[in-house]
Amino acid sequence: MDDIDGMILRALQVHPRAPFRRLGEAAGISEQTAARRYQALRRAGVMRVVGIVRPAVRGDSEWVARVRCRPDRLEPLAASLARRRDVVFAYVVSGGSEIICVVRSPIDAVGDDALLAALSSRVGVLDVRVDLLLHAFNVGSASKWTGFGGHLSESARDLLMSNGSAHGAGDDDPEADDTVTDGPAESARLTAEDAPLVDALAQDGRLPHRELARICGWTVGRVRRRLRTLERSGALYYDVEILPERLGFGLSATLWLTVAPSAIEEVGAELAAHDEVAFAAAIGGDHNLMVSVICRDTDDFYRYLRTRIGAMEGILGYSVSIRVRRLKQNASLVVQGRLIQPV
Repeated sequence: MDDIDGMILRALQVHPRAPFRRLGEAAGISEQTAARRYQALRRAGVMRVVGIVRPAVRGDSEWVARVRCRPDRLEPLAASLARRRDVVFAYVVSGGSEIICVVRSPIDAVGDDALLAALSSRVGVLDVRVDLLLHAFNVGSASKWTGFGGHLSESARDLLMSNGSAHGAGDDDPEADDTVTDGPAESARLTAEDAPLVDALAQDGRLPHRELARICGWTVGRVRRRLRTLERSGALYYDVEILPERLGFGLSATLWLTVAPSAIEEVGAELAAHDEVAFAAAIGGDHNLMVSVICRDTDDFYRYLRTRIGAMEGILGYSVSIRVRRLKQNASLVVQGRLIQPV
């Protein structure tokens, strides 16, 4: 991992489906070098780009569940949670008796939700706490962690975002990011016909238009138009999944902050801009901000708490959960330190 790799990762966070030509221009390298570096990072299990349907499109809200259990029952419970389609994030925290997960479920169904019913009857489960995720401050992505290094100039960012229709560009179709032919007006509502498209992007968010057309049995033009409609409506967005452990960042933690209500928006937005922060969201409950932090080691984490968290006004208190193992990320299982396709 060097500054060039860092710039490629940052460029992908700005525009996940940017053609390699544009990634190369942003990083100051050739198109071929950008493609080679990207493929090396992906093969090494460091990162992958995934397409995600916004939960509200399917009538779902997101909930943060904290499940305490007997240590001897952790492994079967963790495996069971990771296999569930309604669980999109899951990890084990220090102590080996608590699993934290993000669950997607309709807001009016959480009381009799199948997951909660299953947990309440599960042998070894000691306590379940569920809080509604009210607002994510990392707009458009669940992982904006940038602590890996590299730097993109403002001109490079402008280059990546210079054409709004570029979001539908396949990386083997360099002309498609500049011109998308208008077709009949389409609804942004997902239909059964969209299932192959969405499923393919969930496994690889950078699949070229031609490959998506082959999978869906559509024309390339129809793929471009449909992606543009879903992206511009906000129904579909892309995330760059990164496994920081493979980059030498060995400490991941969740901060549970209590913030004065009048300061939630300001504090949340400021936290989301920190290089160390992968995710920041307002939640219900006694702790009203949830923040995912990634650091190299204990000393680095202490520095962050002392110099960044400690310097912010409006924070009334906090607690810390140290992650010891990732189970699932953006619906993709984490097996032996590698992301595998969604379940």
